[in-house]
Amino acid sequence: MPASAEPSSLLHRPDIWRGDRVAELGADCVASGYAALDALLPGAGWPCGALSELLLDQPGIGELELLHPALARLSAEGAWLAWVAPALPVYAPALLQWGLSLERLLVLPVKGLDALWCVEQILSSGAFGGVVAWLPEAQPPQMRRLQVAAQGQRPLAFVMRPSACAQQSSPAPLRVALHAGRHARAGLSVHVFKRRGAPVAQSIEIDIPRPVFRIDHGFPALAGAPFSASSARSLSAV
Repeated sequence: MPASAEPSSLLHRPDIWRGDRVAELGADCVASGYAALDALLPGAGWPCGALSELLLDQPGIGELELLHPALARLSAEGAWLAWVAPALPVYAPALLQWGLSLERLLVLPVKGLDALWCVEQILSSGAFGGVVAWLPEAQPPQMRRLQVAAQGQRPLAFVMRPSACAQQSSPAPLRVALHAGRHARAGLSVHVFKRRGAPVAQSIEIDIPRPVFRIDHGFPALAGAPFSASSARSLSAV
C-alpha cells in the first residue's frame, strides 16, 4: 500500500502522474458488472469524465463491492486508481482478492479542504483511471468545481456523501442512493434517482455480500460511525 505523505508531494510525483494507459481506455462508460444496474445507467455503465454521487447512511454497507468490478477492470488495464479520505480502514487483502493492483493504488488519508483539493487535482490531471472519494462535508459549490474538473477527462469519479445530501442540489449527472438490503449480511438497495434521461421511479435490489471482518480474527474493523450531515462543517470554496 502506498505510504502516506503530504498531498502536495504525492500529487506532483512524475512516476504517478503518467496517464498513458488512461488515454487508451477511451470509453464513455464502464460496465458496473451488474446487469440490473447497467440497465438503468445511461450508456449501460458508470459514466467516465463525470461525477457519480453515491449517497449512503453509513459506510460499509456494500458500496465498495458495488464498485469493485468496474475498478478491477481499470486496474487490469494498467490504470492508476486513487482513494481519497476513505471512511474506513483500507483492507489490502480484500483489494487483492478483487483484482486491484496495490502498486497502482494511491491512498490519500486527508480530510476537509485537503481532500477536496486532492480530488480536483486528480480529476483535472487526466492521469488516473478512477477515483473514489469520501466527502461528507462537500457543499454544492465544491461539487461543481469537481464536476468541472472531471469534464473532458476519462476517469470514473465516485463521490460518497451522506444520504441527507439527497435534499441538496448537485451538479453530478448521476446520483445513486444506497441502502442496506433486506438480508442481514447480503443485498444492497440501489435507487438511481438522478441520471441523464428519464428518472427511475423504483429502487432495485442487488445481491452483494456485505463485508464482515472480525477484530478478534486479526482483521481491521470495517464498521464505522454513520455519516453526519448535520455535524458537517461548512467549507469555503476549494
